[in-house]
Amino acid sequence: MIENVGSYHDSLSFGNKFARLLWRIGCLIFFNPFPGPLFRYWRNFFLRLWGAKIGRKCAIASTVRIWAPWNLELGDYVSLGPNVEVYDVSKIVLGSHVTISQDAYLCTASHDVSLLLKPLIHEPIYIADFSWVCARAIVLPGVNLGHGAVVAAGAVVTQDVKPWTIVGGNPACFIKKREIKESLL
Repeated sequence: MIENVGSYHDSLSFGNKFARLLWRIGCLIFFNPFPGPLFRYWRNFFLRLWGAKIGRKCAIASTVRIWAPWNLELGDYVSLGPNVEVYDVSKIVLGSHVTISQDAYLCTASHDVSLLLKPLIHEPIYIADFSWVCARAIVLPGVNLGHGAVVAAGAVVTQDVKPWTIVGGNPACFIKKREIKESLL
């Protein structure tokens, strides 16, 4: 029998929780009801009001769920597809020309299961330029995706991904090098 395990200590402040409550209410009124590309600039403006750093010409679907916009940084020409979940307890930084496809999950937090009370732990996620996280893929805390990396649909990424590689599976493993057959110039 386990005795005297103490009490759970939540590391997130009351101010953080209150800000997230206001953010969720604001989303219901000013973010989610404005679907489609015509309201792209409005959604980007609203995210910037809440502290997100949003580059030029980003496309964020109205059904994207962002936990804390003040922990989100997007480069230029980033696309967050329908129903993307951005659980950014820690910073999430996406470079330019990054695509996060529908139903993908970017998760910066977990729990320390080596302790009985399983306190929240979190690490940032960095996704470099020209990377693509495909539909229903999951990127877990502390992961860095190198330039041009591709995470295949449904993959679960638990480790860093080298530049210009394609990974897939659960846990995600190397599939092949990504070769670009055309130039942007």
